[in-house]
Amino acid sequence: MDDLPISVMGSNFKLNADPLSGEEDSDSTETRVGISHVRSASFHSRSGSSTPRNRQISPTHSPRLPPSRFGSFDKFSSDVQHASSFSGLNIFGLLSDHSSDKFKVDKRVKKRAGTVWYQRKRIKGILLLILLAGLFFFVNWVMLLRLQEQDDRIQQYDANAVNSNPEYSGNVSSSRISVQGKRKASRNKWPKGNYGRLLALAAHALAEGESKPEPKDLWQEPVVASSAWKPCADKRNLEPIERNIGYIMVTANGGMNQQRVAVCNAVVLARLLNSTLVVPRFLYSSVWKDVSDIYQEDHFINYMNPDIHIMKELPDNLRSLDLEAIGSVVTDADITKEAMPRFYLKNILPILIKNKVVHFLGFGNRLAFDPLSFELQRLRCRCNFHALRFVPKIQETGALILQRLRQKEGYPGPLDKHLVGSYAESTIKEKKARSTKSSKYLSVHLRFEIDMVAHSLCEFGGGKEEKEELEAYRAVHFPALSLLQKTTKLPSPEDLRSEGLCPLTPEEAVLMLAALGFKRKTKIFVAGSQIYGGSTRLTALTSLYPNLVTKEKLLSTTELEPFKNFSSQLAALDFIGCTASDAFAMTDSGSQLSSLVSGYRIYYGGGRMPTIRPNKRRLASIFSRNNTIEWRIFEIRVRKAVRQTKHVLTRPRGRSVYRYPRCKECMCWTG
Repeated sequence: MDDLPISVMGSNFKLNADPLSGEEDSDSTETRVGISHVRSASFHSRSGSSTPRNRQISPTHSPRLPPSRFGSFDKFSSDVQHASSFSGLNIFGLLSDHSSDKFKVDKRVKKRAGTVWYQRKRIKGILLLILLAGLFFFVNWVMLLRLQEQDDRIQQYDANAVNSNPEYSGNVSSSRISVQGKRKASRNKWPKGNYGRLLALAAHALAEGESKPEPKDLWQEPVVASSAWKPCADKRNLEPIERNIGYIMVTANGGMNQQRVAVCNAVVLARLLNSTLVVPRFLYSSVWKDVSDIYQEDHFINYMNPDIHIMKELPDNLRSLDLEAIGSVVTDADITKEAMPRFYLKNILPILIKNKVVHFLGFGNRLAFDPLSFELQRLRCRCNFHALRFVPKIQETGALILQRLRQKEGYPGPLDKHLVGSYAESTIKEKKARSTKSSKYLSVHLRFEIDMVAHSLCEFGGGKEEKEELEAYRAVHFPALSLLQKTTKLPSPEDLRSEGLCPLTPEEAVLMLAALGFKRKTKIFVAGSQIYGGSTRLTALTSLYPNLVTKEKLLSTTELEPFKNFSSQLAALDFIGCTASDAFAMTDSGSQLSSLVSGYRIYYGGGRMPTIRPNKRRLASIFSRNNTIEWRIFEIRVRKAVRQTKHVLTRPRGRSVYRYPRCKECMCWTG
């Protein structure tokens, strides 16, 4: 702080105002006596406190004095004047030498105070640096211990996995990663999508979790909110069609699920155009090599007869017509996806009036969900949930699958009578003679067949060989997509994955299940067993969940033989196994089977049939950290991502009633 000049009786004095000037010099008694008045004034100006106001004030560049110090100025002046007069009048120069000595001492005190201040600051800085360095080394030591413990877990799992499954040894050996180079080695040894490190941590977590209870909501829906919705699509208000304009024929493409949607849309279209529906047939394709009937024709006709006219064949007078020549054949290329009702009234109705018949080829998702009248939307639901029943051959084998999945008394389940009909009752009679321990089962639809993998344009860790194989498949089965890929700049596989547009791999699916809390002993029924990559791609699933079964494992060769060459019938068996399960997990929300299964469970489940719908965009963000994320953090984030999809929501406008039947057209709110 700057010295404060004080003029007393014509002479100039300087009052030392440094906060540290109050400290005594132990080597000089004279100093204590010579500056006693000045020091006294300095301390009294601090409201009676002997502690300095600010110890960080620089001894050479001090700030301006605060206003409160000027309030004691008169006292300072009187004290100095009293000292001067007592010494014999300073104006005659009698005290000049003595005063000079006193102020030299004062300067030495000020210099010494500055030195002490610097020494204290230096000591504090050194102590702070030592503290920070110690904290840094402590944190690194803790992290090193955690990494070492994690490495020990991985090595322990490696040994267990190799002993239990020799085929897996080539994969898990890559997880033996040293602590020093863990992150780098993990990137090099594990191609993207294989998740060796996380799979090892999942195995350890499953082993530790055997004695722990499962999460409470794992096998449950929000019962109160969901159970308030009751099925009511069977209630009829439509008047019979009085005038028949013509006939509608549909040859549906795709598999069992696409055919189901096409049939229900055809029912609505027949009612919209006041026409008679000819029982739909199924189109042979290179993917779904099956034209067999999977639904009971007689039940379909009889159940829908009050709403529309249905015939098994065209009348004789129309059967001989060349429909293509007269312009009555309409393909998917002629109709936009999810076309509005007004499109059919404007473009198809004139053809129907003129030619008396229209034949739709394909008819995949060619009718919009909105806007549609209440009764037409209810008709759609009535067809899907009530009119379509599998043929007895499928029902009987489906009941056999459910019987072997459920090793308990109390079979059948709540949905079985809607899926397998009277065969549910015949199997329960066989179960009454024995009593076994109750067991639940989880169903998983792994939508990872080669058609889905190729159509997604994503990469799944197979390198150049995988890329060439999928490109060749696209060229044969999806030529339009293959051409588009060559002529248009499409999003990269990385962008597609980050946006949640890639199907979950089997490795990602099993990691999700383990993170959600399903125990190792859980029985899992896997649908869609024709997995791209074969049985080796299921190694992660079977290693972590040994009680994994497919319809091929549950049925003998003899029992499976009638379905061997019928892909749609095999898909129907998967539909039954998934729909009747205690919990259902989908891996691709865009899958038609997953949509139909989840909707069927909502409609008939009474709020007690939970469905796991992963948010693939959120999961992609979580899986991107597979080389570094801790298992506990992984669990928390996965559970949060899945829990957010468990809300009970009514059907959003424009969305499928087959997937979201909670709407006034399909179900009735009783809450």
